[in-house]
Amino acid sequence: MTDPNVQRKLIEIMRIISKSDKPLGARLIADELQNRGYAIGERAVRYHLRILDERGFTKKHGYIGRTITDLGQKELNDALISDRLDLVITRIEELVYKTTYDLREKKGNVIVNVSVIDKRDYEKAMDVLKYAIDAGISISPRIRVVDEDSEEDDIFVPDGKFAIANVCSITYDGILLKNGIPSTPLYGGLMQMEAHKPVSFVDIIGYSGTSIDPIKIFINRRSTSVLDYIESGTGKLLANMRHVPGSAREKAREVMELAKESEIGGYLAIGETGEDVFSVPLEKGKAGIPVIVGSNAIAAIAEAGIPVKAYPVSTIMDYNIMKRLE
Repeated sequence: MTDPNVQRKLIEIMRIISKSDKPLGARLIADELQNRGYAIGERAVRYHLRILDERGFTKKHGYIGRTITDLGQKELNDALISDRLDLVITRIEELVYKTTYDLREKKGNVIVNVSVIDKRDYEKAMDVLKYAIDAGISISPRIRVVDEDSEEDDIFVPDGKFAIANVCSITYDGILLKNGIPSTPLYGGLMQMEAHKPVSFVDIIGYSGTSIDPIKIFINRRSTSVLDYIESGTGKLLANMRHVPGSAREKAREVMELAKESEIGGYLAIGETGEDVFSVPLEKGKAGIPVIVGSNAIAAIAEAGIPVKAYPVSTIMDYNIMKRLE
């Protein structure tokens, strides 16, 4: 049985090939996958293409590239609807399961966002990043910079670029699960802040039923005002909402407070069971937990006029190889 993560990439590769009127090579496919939010390199694309060839879904035309076969087109048509509907939430569920960080041992994997930036903007981007992190609008001050041509931790960085990996707020869901508390991410959205305090979600997009991460949508729309918030205490920050069973509410609070000892913070509140939290309705028997997301620091870079490709909820990384930005 194919790993769901591999299966999604196979479908996306077939989708790319099917839209071309000529054979496509691994490099062009890798570039397009990057544009669609997949941090995958040319070498990994070749691996996936071999699988498609073996299944008869693609045909190799020497060094020119691949085309999709009739069998591949049928497979794509059958998979397309269900794949698009569960793409984001399925990836989230996989990474939550793979989160191994132990709050007491202080070691293990966390989920990271990956953002790719031109090397010419390195100094300015890192200055803005540090400014934003120091202002406390990211869930952790730890990051990792990945250089071009590296496929470290499943992160592909094109020539002339560098990548920033920072802790993703969905890590909380993995940590809660590891501590016996089922946590379900519900929405990504914009939190209105006034006088440095959260007031209300002003826009939300559900994680279920979308093929594009909601946080990425808001970054691409330039919907945030992170820099304004840092300067004045008023603005729109990226945040997300999850719910836990009401019976686990107090234990969830203990776990999230303990996470602060590992420099993982950013949760805004734990709502009362069954009650709305910052204008977001909750199911009966559930308690909502809104969290300021790690991508706020990346949104600040974009607000500063620096082009950035953001890939939220991208992969997992050993938390102890991530360091504070000096």
